[in-house]
Amino acid sequence: MAKKDFNDRTLSLGLARVSEAAAIASAEWIGRGDEKAADQAAVNAMREQLNRLDIKGVVVIGEGERDEAPMLYIGEEVGSGTGPDVDIALDPLEGTTLTAKDMPNALTVIAMGPRGSMLHAPDVYMEKLAIGPGYPENIVSLDQTPGERVRLLAAAKQCTTKDITVCVLDRPRHEAMIAELRDTGAAIRLITDGDVAGVIHCAEAEKTGIDMYMGLGGAPEGVLAAAALKCMGGQMWGRLTFRNDDEKGRAAKAGITDLDRIYSRDDMVTADVIFAATGVTDGSILPGIVREPTHLTTETILMRSKTGSVRRMSYRNPRH
Repeated sequence: MAKKDFNDRTLSLGLARVSEAAAIASAEWIGRGDEKAADQAAVNAMREQLNRLDIKGVVVIGEGERDEAPMLYIGEEVGSGTGPDVDIALDPLEGTTLTAKDMPNALTVIAMGPRGSMLHAPDVYMEKLAIGPGYPENIVSLDQTPGERVRLLAAAKQCTTKDITVCVLDRPRHEAMIAELRDTGAAIRLITDGDVAGVIHCAEAEKTGIDMYMGLGGAPEGVLAAAALKCMGGQMWGRLTFRNDDEKGRAAKAGITDLDRIYSRDDMVTADVIFAATGVTDGSILPGIVREPTHLTTETILMRSKTGSVRRMSYRNPRH
């Protein structure tokens, strides 16, 4: 039987439905203080919708290894089993804490590409650096100090370092980096969770005011963010970091041999992909779910790297 091509155009609306379903399912858990219940609701809904798509999908970035995630685990097969072979990277609820506490920027996120198109990132930390579109290639790098990156980006942007805003996860591990960034005069937007959204902010700098993202976060989220930037434009680099031999073992299991390699955006996502995200709580990229007595309204951003198209869709759905 002939192998079916990955038709990103016909699959894109189906992907939007997947992220919408996960967001709608998590809506009742916004502000309820139960992270696990919010995440589980999103996982169940996302899986159910994925299995309606005519794809032979494999989850390459998911909820975790098979032994720690009952559903949407890494390596799980999803879809109807007919149609093209695809890789799927997903986070059914990026920002479970944000959802539980009704804080900004919780999203449901999913990306899809042809089989073999996405880095099988182990569940370890990744040092990340991202900037938006419109700059020369490789003007900043992970081998530079945080201060050097700010100064070089300011020079490329033809502004002062005080005009640069850097997005950083608010974690104790970033204290030294934050101090060095402040010494340059740059502004820092600290976020509590959700570094996929943090990276995406760079691609819409005019709207978000964020020029650069840097710091240590989850490697799987790095691949999802790279998929978004491949659609929106922008540069990104990632380097896996390991705290112990167990984490190095996870990398070996994922087929990674060069532990020091710096991955560019196009190393993490090697072919054209589609990407969808739906707002759960209000954020700078997407508004959150609007709950009315009779309806729920979501907004989804749907992107295709092949065409560079970005579509925003509002979906008003009757409450059952």
